[in-house]
Amino acid sequence: MPGENPSIYAADPQKGGTMDIIAMDCHKRYSLANVQTSDGQCVREQRIEHRRGNIRTFLSAYPAGSPVAIETLGNWYWIVDEIEAAGMVPRLVHARKAKLMLGSINKTDKLDVRGLNMLQRIGTLPTVWIPPAVLRDRRELPRTRMVLGAWRTRLKNRLHSVLDKYGLQDQFEGISDIFGRKGREVLDEVVAQLPAYTASMTKLLIERLDQVQEAIGRIEKQMAEVFAPTPEMALLASLPGVGSILSVVIGLEVGDIRRFKWANRLASYAGTVPRIHASGGKTRYGRTRPDVNHYLKWAYAEAANSVAVNHKRFPDRHVSQLYQRVRSRRGHATAVGAVARHLAEATYWVLRRNEPYRDPGLKSVSSTER
Repeated sequence: MPGENPSIYAADPQKGGTMDIIAMDCHKRYSLANVQTSDGQCVREQRIEHRRGNIRTFLSAYPAGSPVAIETLGNWYWIVDEIEAAGMVPRLVHARKAKLMLGSINKTDKLDVRGLNMLQRIGTLPTVWIPPAVLRDRRELPRTRMVLGAWRTRLKNRLHSVLDKYGLQDQFEGISDIFGRKGREVLDEVVAQLPAYTASMTKLLIERLDQVQEAIGRIEKQMAEVFAPTPEMALLASLPGVGSILSVVIGLEVGDIRRFKWANRLASYAGTVPRIHASGGKTRYGRTRPDVNHYLKWAYAEAANSVAVNHKRFPDRHVSQLYQRVRSRRGHATAVGAVARHLAEATYWVLRRNEPYRDPGLKSVSSTER
């Protein structure tokens, strides 16, 4: 087959028995595939160059319906499409858990792919959910909006920094948003007071901000057309700090809520649960794990920050009291994290029970409440 190296194992796939266990160690430009029989005999191992059609052609030599394990990496979308086109069943591997289970000191492509097949053969392969192709496509709308939103924030922060350097913030007195209609009128006048090169660069920043804002507006218009209001979105929008945009992000990233057994599993997947180290009667909490859904983590952080900003307006809300209580002991950042975790756990119960969010009025948050 074009683009492939000769097979390491000389066994003929048509004579080597039923080939029903396949694993692929995927990289940016190639994948190493390993095929085993159900009794663990390795019959073929081959490097496949990443060109569309190569993976499908390789897999077509084996019985349809065979499981194919692949590691989670940035380009798995098209690889899953190739596996499904070949009539196989893709199994997306949780790479971190698989590495811990294998416990290998040495690391090579061959050891990795053989280890994945071993885990698959004995029934302990740690896998993650593969969203349908339609959902994968639609996720790009809110994800791209998130990226542009981060650019918008950086541009605004840079403009605020320029105004602070030259002591011009006082000219916006009485204007809550300097990027609103009234604020922009004053901003154009203030830019003229800046030194020549600073004024030129500030105008460039404003132009880029307008372009990003226009792009965000187009995406939000598309989102309104694609994501028609659904009962699920209405349930998610009932969560404190979660509006129409965040409800779409959370709904798309969570997917089928039944894949999470408990609320704390969803909270952990969303990156709202800190690492814990307990030994000798002492407990220490650290940062969250890196292998989480960063889009969900962002969404809950945004909602939690909204709660923090408005906690004085709604002092009777449970989330406001939770934020104030934790902030008084541990500071703003930890308090926002606590609210984010509560919202993640609340998402689980809202979707499982098919009921809008109800303020619990409790003094503590439970991950195991039923």
